[in-house]
Amino acid sequence: MRLQGKHALITAAGQGIGRATALAMAAEGAQVWATDVNADLLKTFEGVQNIRTARLDVLDKAAIQAFVAQAGRIDVLFNCAGFVHNGTIEQATDADWDFAFNLNARAQFWMIQAVLPGMLAQGSGSIINMAIMCSSVRCLPNRFIYGASKAAVIGLTKSVAADYVARGIRCNAICPGTVDTPSLQDRINAQPDPVEARKNFIARQPMGRLAQAHEIAPIVLFLASDESQFATGNAYMVDGGMTI
Repeated sequence: MRLQGKHALITAAGQGIGRATALAMAAEGAQVWATDVNADLLKTFEGVQNIRTARLDVLDKAAIQAFVAQAGRIDVLFNCAGFVHNGTIEQATDADWDFAFNLNARAQFWMIQAVLPGMLAQGSGSIINMAIMCSSVRCLPNRFIYGASKAAVIGLTKSVAADYVARGIRCNAICPGTVDTPSLQDRINAQPDPVEARKNFIARQPMGRLAQAHEIAPIVLFLASDESQFATGNAYMVDGGMTI
């Protein structure tokens, strides 16, 4: 098993990419802490071998510190929590900007800061951050705040990688395209014409379809494993060709 003996911590594990990754890691032998702000979503993990669950609000720094202090060894951190804002700079508000940067970037900063001492003490660790292809990689219209906050994630990732490259810590980001998850469906349902909205999301995909969460999990699994032990500071595209 590729992750036998490793202990992983995943945020936003209740659904979508986080859930698919938690299941994939557990199936490969990892002991997984699956966390989410919505404890009800975590009930789907009941009875799944190698997965423990806990409610965790990544916007609460004290809660993060308290959880990590009792969680035990952590070899892998997957920062999966995030939120998509629509709109241009003209529609942007200070409140929306603050929320996006708090959830998409600051929460990752807090999570990494909390697990890093333990990783340094054990001399190893893999940190995987959720970015997106809509970031510093490529811009999309109507994603001003979202793109800016995800660009910050890529900068954060590279900075952590550079600072700890000689101390056994690897830090990488993944950059999916559009993934067919419950959160995407919520955004589609909020549109005046959900059917047309889904067609538009599909139309911008070079492969002609949306990604599925289980298609994103393998790249996280690779970065969590020793197979990627010479890889750090990278932003991995998993976008179905959107950045070709």
